[in-house]
Amino acid sequence: MKLIILDRDGVINHDSDNYIRHPDEWQPIDGSLEAIARLHQAGWKIVVATNQSGLARGYFDGATLNAMHQKCRQMLYALGGAIDAFFVCPHGPDDHCNCRKPAPGLFQMISERFDRSLAGVPVVGDTLRDLQAGTACGCDPWLVMTGKGERYKDHADLPPQTRQAADLREVVDQILRETSS
Repeated sequence: MKLIILDRDGVINHDSDNYIRHPDEWQPIDGSLEAIARLHQAGWKIVVATNQSGLARGYFDGATLNAMHQKCRQMLYALGGAIDAFFVCPHGPDDHCNCRKPAPGLFQMISERFDRSLAGVPVVGDTLRDLQAGTACGCDPWLVMTGKGERYKDHADLPPQTRQAADLREVVDQILRETSS
């Protein structure tokens, strides 16, 4: 099974320091949904692993988060794409849970749900914590320059072997090129 794990805010959709609080605010980054659709059509399973501390902070509720994800799914469906699962950490940074990235809990849940090791599975994020959580479970890290990515491109703590790309579209271009040969 070909599997890829994506962060949400800053990778798939535009991020905001004020949080994405409503489906109307959830806007895809140019080319991201088309890239996901291409992966889906090539037989990949696409999973999103996302910290959503806005839930713990009371900025939005579970129904609103589900509506954002439904908007994403509907837009993808129109392009012939799909996301197989959303894994969400609903906790705040002071909750000390195991699922808030950079902790590996969401990735461990993904491994269990899909009954497979995550060794070699691409993880795409725009922050250091996205990549740290994935590499703790053996994922291959990709840093995109969308979202907060530019802040981390020269960070001393980037996991070894981190690959960098302008955006999700470029990551998918490279992955599909490499896996088709």
